[in-house]
Amino acid sequence: MNKRSLILAGSMTVLLVLSNGSTAFDTTGAQTGALTGRPYSPYADRAFPTNVYFGDTHVHTGLSADAGGSGTRLMPRDAYRFARGEQVVSNTGQPLKLSRPLDFYMITDHSDAMGAITDIIAGAPNIMADPDGRKFHEDFNAGGDTAAQAMFRLINQFAQGKISAELNYQPGNTAYKRVWDDIVRTAEEFNDPGTFTTFIAFEWTSLVAGNNLHRNVIFRDGPERAGHIEPYTTTPPFGSPNPRDLWAWMENYEKLTGGDVTAIPHNGNLSNGMMFAPQDDFADGKAYDVEYAEQRQKWERLYEVTQYKGDGETHPLLSPEDEFADFETWDFGNLDGTQAKTPEMLPSEYARSGLLRGLQLEAELGANPFKFGLEGATDTHTGLSTIEEDNFFGKFKTYEPGPERAAHPGKPSTAGITMPSGGEYSAAGLTAVWSTENTRGALFDAMERRETYATTGPRMRVRFFGGFDFTADNVKRRDLAQLGYSKGVPMGSDLPRAPLGKAPSFLIYALRDPVGANLDRIQIIKGWLGADGNPQERIYDVTVSDGREIAADGRCRTPVGDTVDLSVPSWTNTIGASELGAVWTDPDFDPDLRAFYYARVIEIPTPRWTAYDRVKFNLDLPQEVPLKTRERAYTSPIWYTPKSKTD
Repeated sequence: MNKRSLILAGSMTVLLVLSNGSTAFDTTGAQTGALTGRPYSPYADRAFPTNVYFGDTHVHTGLSADAGGSGTRLMPRDAYRFARGEQVVSNTGQPLKLSRPLDFYMITDHSDAMGAITDIIAGAPNIMADPDGRKFHEDFNAGGDTAAQAMFRLINQFAQGKISAELNYQPGNTAYKRVWDDIVRTAEEFNDPGTFTTFIAFEWTSLVAGNNLHRNVIFRDGPERAGHIEPYTTTPPFGSPNPRDLWAWMENYEKLTGGDVTAIPHNGNLSNGMMFAPQDDFADGKAYDVEYAEQRQKWERLYEVTQYKGDGETHPLLSPEDEFADFETWDFGNLDGTQAKTPEMLPSEYARSGLLRGLQLEAELGANPFKFGLEGATDTHTGLSTIEEDNFFGKFKTYEPGPERAAHPGKPSTAGITMPSGGEYSAAGLTAVWSTENTRGALFDAMERRETYATTGPRMRVRFFGGFDFTADNVKRRDLAQLGYSKGVPMGSDLPRAPLGKAPSFLIYALRDPVGANLDRIQIIKGWLGADGNPQERIYDVTVSDGREIAADGRCRTPVGDTVDLSVPSWTNTIGASELGAVWTDPDFDPDLRAFYYARVIEIPTPRWTAYDRVKFNLDLPQEVPLKTRERAYTSPIWYTPKSKTD
């Protein structure tokens, strides 16, 4: 990077964060006439998102049975206070605070048995009047193994429908409605448009034979609509584990209330081949139909690609040419360890292979069920979203900071599968949303048009546009976003049909987190269907730091280096770049083949949370515990669809 680029980095930041005006987007994210008759001021009459907002879309508090049952006592109000920047006391009595507040927040407690655990522990009158309830109250408050066994017994009774009426916290139960009403009321209490936005939400926790098919259900609406319903669950007759039934419930909600709702699937790496299965596992393995494809694309616009339970972009066995593929990999089995992982399951579990499978299904059905944007979250079960490596408070109370957690052994499951150890949890991730303003409506609409990206924690700023008219000198402009929207489409969108003789080009820019690490490189991952219909993928390094060269095959084989000092631990930004940008044109484009493109931004090496624990607690950790990480961001894809024979 030259001296002029470094000097201008600050002015680029100003350009990207100033905001006025209102959006003029249709549902595809295309701009409508924003540059007609441009005034002299480049900031006047802008009709595109100029702010990026960071938040967590997946948070559990003590209201969730698995969180409250394992010792979490923080409740939604505590979680909101923490997320907006206040200091709180953790479940283990430790003071903590975020380095920077989050911009938006979604508490997604499990809809099945929501709030039952807190009433059991507290000994609510309706619980103590029931013999089973009183026994659960005594066991949970005994702590230790007795409490752990009580938690599994409670979850199993719910799943098998063998719970007593007083404990059956499901829609229609008076106590359940009281809990939901308070969740809605609390979200409204902490919603501060423009500063800190909260969403009414819940997690629909479909678990089929231990396979994770969970979805977070997010409402655009406030209590005037969302307050008049109760969440959908997975337990008949109150709910169903079938995603089709969830989508039907969502559609009914919108028809009844005039509201707007979406669902975000997560943790395909623990679904054992069900998240992006090539067939409908809820219809006896029959082939998908057009209705399924259209409904899934309508209701599930985003996918949670990274979180505490591992990263879900790709797997080294799926992407053997990708040197960054083996990142926070969780591939031991399904969610509860009842079934081991096999290689055949992997293509149905990861985002990249899921996107490729979506192209195949689109070619067969005419609609793509796996056409999703990318976002990240924590899935914290402590009520605390701690995504910074030096401030990580774990997924469960057991893994809040202490000298034992990093080396905490993975215990065998009931099926004999060794579950992940404490050191295998990842301090990730966040959702970044390009939006006109920090409000429920604007953020939700941006998520619906998939103008989002995931990060594994850092708040780097990433722009990604595709079109057919970008030129190499466009990346030198400081009004990059204006060019991006006027000459192309943003992340999450569809490219128009290719003009004769033209290949798509992509305008990509990334600015490091102001308090984070420098950038190593920006890559574009392309996935496409070959002429034979088989899925293919390729990685291109489109810009790299420190003057390194990109070879003719589109790859830079020279590592960026490593400045991590594990004795502190810390690193220096003497390698890498504070900003990177490029215009890249697909050298292998075939206008007759379906394709998608997304950008991946890689930071230089930095210390992992385990390295901070090692120094803070003076630990001698096992060799297999990783001490360094390569933080990253994944943009939502941009898709290309060729002309059909009837066009």
